[in-house]
Amino acid sequence: MALTETDRKLLDSCLAGEPCAWEALVDRFVGLVVHVVDHTARCKGVEITNEDREDLAADVFARLVRKDFRILRDFRRNCSLATYLTVIARRITIRQLHRRIRERSLHFALNGEPTSPVTWTVEQRIEDRDQIEAWLESLSGLEAEVVRRFHLEGLSYEEISRQLGIPVNSIGPTLSRARLKIRRSNSADSVFK
Repeated sequence: MALTETDRKLLDSCLAGEPCAWEALVDRFVGLVVHVVDHTARCKGVEITNEDREDLAADVFARLVRKDFRILRDFRRNCSLATYLTVIARRITIRQLHRRIRERSLHFALNGEPTSPVTWTVEQRIEDRDQIEAWLESLSGLEAEVVRRFHLEGLSYEEISRQLGIPVNSIGPTLSRARLKIRRSNSADSVFK
């Protein structure tokens, strides 16, 4: 399907910074973005709340405006704007879902309890990831590698076993020992309290 004249004008107005153009673009495609978020989460087997749905849709639109609408400026206009936005929304949603799953998984590993939906800002996520990397340096080589691969890279026990050449049934105990060490050494300043 080709780019329609209506969408071309809307896109050009938005990129030119015309008043209300961005709001018109959001109004036109918010339903599509929410549908893509829902569909992507369902396909990935992730249950999301209404708050998660709104956050993920907001993430998509926030990415569209970053760097002076770079994503929209990169649109080659060889398909419909809806098709292009569907692809972009799906990619952003997948990245955000994976990031949230890793954060929740790490929180569970450090505290032994599930969390409510994660609503940290991007800046907090970066700071927290840096803090986690610093904590990992205090672990032994094997423990740090297992924690890094399981919680930050999202690998399964089987994948970690193959990559590190250790028995699958040793990974759970290694994660538990690492969690206890991290909790003991960082109980005063933990961002995961």
